[in-house]
This record gives sequence, C-alpha cells and structure tokens, in this order.
Amino acid sequence: MRCDSHVHIVGPADVYPQVPERTYLAGEASVDTLRRLGAARGITHFVVVQPSLYGADNSATLDALDRLGGHGRGVAVIDPVATPRDTVAMFHRRGVRWLRINLYSPIKAPGGDTLEASFAATAEVARAMGWHVQVIAPLPVLLANAALLAQAPVPVVIDHYGLYGSERPGGADGCRLLELVSLPHVWVKLSAPYRHDRGPLNTLPDREWLAALIAAAPDRCVWGSDWPHPPTHDTQKGPSLAAAYRPLSYEILIDEFLAALPSADLADRIFGGNPARLYGF
Repeated sequence: MRCDSHVHIVGPADVYPQVPERTYLAGEASVDTLRRLGAARGITHFVVVQPSLYGADNSATLDALDRLGGHGRGVAVIDPVATPRDTVAMFHRRGVRWLRINLYSPIKAPGGDTLEASFAATAEVARAMGWHVQVIAPLPVLLANAALLAQAPVPVVIDHYGLYGSERPGGADGCRLLELVSLPHVWVKLSAPYRHDRGPLNTLPDREWLAALIAAAPDRCVWGSDWPHPPTHDTQKGPSLAAAYRPLSYEILIDEFLAALPSADLADRIFGGNPARLYGF
C-alpha cells in the first residue's frame, strides 16, 4: 500500500456550494483525476481533507469517501458544539476518522478563531469517537499553544511540516517544534514544500527539516501531496473570481520527496506502514 495522506476534493460549484466568505472560486478537483495521478506512482489510498472553502459542509468530502470505499479516509471540519452527535456517527460510517482545526486559511474556522478556543471541544468529540485532531497553523501559533498540544487527550497531527516558514531546525523555534513532534501522540505531515520560504512552486523538500522531523518521529511521519495544490493567497482576488491551482507535477512531487529519503525502508514507512496505522487502513 502507498498512501497520499493529504488531498482535497472539490466538486462542481453548482452541486457543492462554496462558502460566501471564500477568497476565490475553486475549480473542480475530482476523485477520478486523483486516482489517475496516484496510479502513475503506485498511490492507491488517499486521505481526503476538508478544504476551508466548504466550511463545515462536508458533503463533497463524504461523497468522495463513498467513491473511494476502503481506499479512502476523511478529515472533517465541524462546529464541535453545534454538530449533532448522530451526524458525527454518520461521518464515521462513511470513513471520517479525524477532525481538522484550520488557523491558516483566511476563512474563519468553525468553533473559534484561536487554537485555545477551538481545541478542547474538538478534542472531546474526537476522543469520544476514537479519532484524532489535525491542526494547520503557522509555527508561531503552534508554539504559542505547545503546552495545550503536548497535553492533548487524543493524537494530534500537524500539517505541512509545521509551517515553519523561514525558521531552521537548529534555531530556538525549530527546536521547540521538534520537541513537540517528538512526543508519542504527535504526528506530522510531510506535505506542501511550496508553503515555505523557497517559492510558491517549490517541489523540493527542505532536506535539513526533513531529516530533523524524521529523526524526531520516524514512525509518526506521513507524506501528503496537498493536491490539487491550492493557489497562493496573493492570487485569490475574490469569491466570484477563479484562481488557478499551482501548476505542479504530482509525479515530480513524489519523485523528489523519495529522492530526499535515505532509504527504501523509510519510504515504505512514510508511504505505507505509518499511514496504515494512523488511518486504520
């Protein structure tokens, strides 16, 4: 098994309405296209992450999981206070296993606009369901809430290398991130190298960060493509205007990541064994 642990599915806008407060009109990104891209590199399993442009309406994500069957798992976004528990149970039956807190997108996240405000209620729902919580937030936000994440009652998955920006692993903030990742309940997604300081089309992983994160959590790192590679924030001109996804090669993204790894055994863990344990494949 090879798994892409971070993808988004976007359906036709007339079928799956995008939230009014979105910052661009997203184009379709289908399960069929994703499967075709994955097949070229032996990727057979996918973790579908609810994109911010759908808010807490998980319809597109759930329908994608229905199509993927046993080859898909989902990360949903809910209002942890208002979403009925029978709805959460239905999500589980359809393949959802985790909840996402998004403090990176300009779209306001359900449940609160700070990690402290949203985490406790979200983690309680996740704990009751046997799920985990996935957090996307810039490094300063993660570090400001490091104690909260360190004491979490559920597994925590940190998106996109921890969105370290221009920080280095040996710096004070880099060391604090690595200390957090070294905790036995904290996982990290090695995904979206273009979200850091090497340019919006960068597909090369930062080898120093890659080595440091793997050393901190060799059995808790998973790889993700971030397909369909959302547009940069500066190209998002308004809710009625389409913004093109980043013109990146899915195959090159995988090839360059694999080339940066020191061994085939480690690749097998990051693409296979680790996500199989985390997502229950």
